[in-house]
Amino acid sequence: MMWVRRFIIVCLITAFMAPMAGCASSRDQAAAYKAPTEIADPLEPVNRAVFGFNNLVDMVLFEPVAKVYRFVIPLPVRDSVQNFMRNLRTPVTFAHNVLQGELGDAGVSAARFVMNSTVGIGGLFDVAATQGLEYEREDLGQTLGKWGIGHGFYIVLPIIGPSSLRDGVGLAGDTLIDPVRYFAFHNEHEWVFYTRGGLEALDERARAIEAIADLRKNSHDYYAVVRSIYGQKRYGLVHDDPYAHLEYMEMEEDF
Repeated sequence: MMWVRRFIIVCLITAFMAPMAGCASSRDQAAAYKAPTEIADPLEPVNRAVFGFNNLVDMVLFEPVAKVYRFVIPLPVRDSVQNFMRNLRTPVTFAHNVLQGELGDAGVSAARFVMNSTVGIGGLFDVAATQGLEYEREDLGQTLGKWGIGHGFYIVLPIIGPSSLRDGVGLAGDTLIDPVRYFAFHNEHEWVFYTRGGLEALDERARAIEAIADLRKNSHDYYAVVRSIYGQKRYGLVHDDPYAHLEYMEMEEDF
């Protein structure tokens, strides 16, 4: 399929960016393991300005809307929204499983997609999880990380939030090869793609209301804490190390 060919092309092109992104030697990787939260931040003044803008928009717009969403929509319905959105992402996760050489996980992703798309009524219900097939999202940033490409440097994207050179390229690549985007833009249904993105962001923000409020209230340097948590999260995802991002996992439990 065309979107698969695009995905492979994006990956191959990005692989040549390894020197720019800081491809690590074994010694560098050992050092990264000792301090997995550290990401170079040469653009910190700019990043802090963008972070401040994002924080303001979140407090004025996104957080209030998320609170209304959570108040109005019952949890079972919100869970179905999350399940449906995750199911739409599964083909991309499957492709990354294969590119990372994780064929067992690729099988799980394929089984989840088939099971949830049929028995789960288009993904509204996570039937696969009840059978021990747990959801695990993969993205191009993780794939590049497993290929040995480092973060490069930290970036705060407008509205989107924390990222890095590697993960920013990964986000662009995943957007390019997303089957939902391909369908929407080739059938003049762009609203489908944008609605999916909006619902995903709204649902995720609603699940993080207390956690983010706690971080804002108790962080001496909110910007630095978010950067650290982002580093822990991405390190843990790339290295399949649940202990590397324990703080993030504990925060997720409050979502």
